[in-house]
Amino acid sequence: MTFLNTCIFDHGAIQKLPGVLKGHGVSKPFIITDPGIKAAGLLDTVLGALGTEPGGIFSDTVANPTENQAIEVTELYKSAGADGIIALGGGSSMDLSKAVGLLAAHGGPLEKYAAMSGGSKHIGKLDPLIAIPTTAGTGSEVSVGMITTLNNGRKETFASPNLIPPVAICDPDLTLGLPKMMTAATGMDAVTHCIEAILVPASNPPAEGIGYDGLTRAVGDGWLRRAVQDGSDKEARWHMMMASYEGALAFVKGLGSVHALSHAAGRLHEKKLHHGTLNAIFLPHLLRFNNGSADGKYERLRFAMGLKPGADLAEAIEKLNEDIGIPSTLKEIGLDASDGPGVVEYALADLAHRGNAKTATQADYEKIYELALG
Repeated sequence: MTFLNTCIFDHGAIQKLPGVLKGHGVSKPFIITDPGIKAAGLLDTVLGALGTEPGGIFSDTVANPTENQAIEVTELYKSAGADGIIALGGGSSMDLSKAVGLLAAHGGPLEKYAAMSGGSKHIGKLDPLIAIPTTAGTGSEVSVGMITTLNNGRKETFASPNLIPPVAICDPDLTLGLPKMMTAATGMDAVTHCIEAILVPASNPPAEGIGYDGLTRAVGDGWLRRAVQDGSDKEARWHMMMASYEGALAFVKGLGSVHALSHAAGRLHEKKLHHGTLNAIFLPHLLRFNNGSADGKYERLRFAMGLKPGADLAEAIEKLNEDIGIPSTLKEIGLDASDGPGVVEYALADLAHRGNAKTATQADYEKIYELALG
């Protein structure tokens, strides 16, 4: 199917990889993935489908990628003489792959391409990037953006049509071995993408409609709960990968304060926080904060989630989090009160802060952080 890019979406889609590479003129692909993907045998699956030696492999992607690592891998990419990238994994591997493609094509520092400072106009064409997601949450395989923690300490958003991988190979079978907690956390990332994109005040009815469908698929139809309950449920894995894909199609419209806060907390590398888990914890608090600012959308969100008219959306998300094993407080995942000022400061400077349904102040974020801390 073709929307923002070409997406080969089905069980066993990975077998199409050699033809995709040939079609984009890639003869020496460089694979970027992470240690967990390698340990789970998914790298071997891709190498088997590839049928030939890649130009190079980097399998040490860190969670919440950094500019330093992007610089390191760009040098490996160049020295390998590679002519395209295969991004294998979740959002971290894909964000690192996009950063490497950007640096290889245009040089550094990354700071000059940041969306907040108007740097998107400097992002030109990159070497072909083939995205192969192994989680169902980030939607990076179709996203115009990437997130990277820069050497200046900021976790910045980068956005350009040139950052959309020309081809995504979405094979739900690659997610069958995903552990329950990772299934839950990445699934809530997709849910948050759909909800926040819908609530962004900007007008984009097609994106909004896709967001409602993704939310219905994940929550209203119960596929997220099913995927967490039985990781071998191939139908549930298909629908969750589609919900993830749709979440990213929806957020071309923008994101809001849940993501601003999650990005700000995620920059704390020593904490090793998962983006989807952060989204899941912050989401109910922002749904309460935004209540009354978009009543019509709240009613349609209830319908998409299979709730009764007038139901409390925040309570419904809290119940969903509980059912799938997501921690209920920031304290449970290692944050404390002393982290609050930094999280608030960086959230206010995050691009997603501008898209929230209701304008949030420093005092608002301080209160939300305090409530989410538990």
